[in-house]
Amino acid sequence: MVIIKCKNCGRESEHQAKGMCITCYKKLAWKPKKAICKRCNREMILHAKGYCPGCYNFVFHLKKNREVTYRKYHSIAPSLYYARISKGCAICGFKEVLDLHHLDENKQNNSEENLVPLCPNHHRMFHHTDFRKEIIQELINKGLKVKEQNVLPLYDPNR
Repeated sequence: MVIIKCKNCGRESEHQAKGMCITCYKKLAWKPKKAICKRCNREMILHAKGYCPGCYNFVFHLKKNREVTYRKYHSIAPSLYYARISKGCAICGFKEVLDLHHLDENKQNNSEENLVPLCPNHHRMFHHTDFRKEIIQELINKGLKVKEQNVLPLYDPNR
């Protein structure tokens, strides 16, 4: 290990390259190669496997992040989560992107009978007062035990 005085900042540190410390070298002399990301097609400094840092995290860590989120915020084991969503949306059968909805709207009740997979559209409709009764009726028609909660009408300025 060779200790040198950096040509740029004057600090004494381990010699890296061109007579500079590692900090100055990265700021001034290091020019990483840019390439086209395989996913987003932007020219960037690549992270690994031909992806930019954002795409790399999305491609390789999305499933793990989803499992951590469901375990942390919903106390749902990943095995239960994947068992429920593998069947598709309970209303339309869409299988690409799914959310788990608690039928009794109690996030602490994670029993298998209380969790129903819904696509983002139907999940959003369930929580919207204009479409709530329609979605509840669809779930009842599919054989799920859903109690109809009191649905407040939207604000009507003419009343």
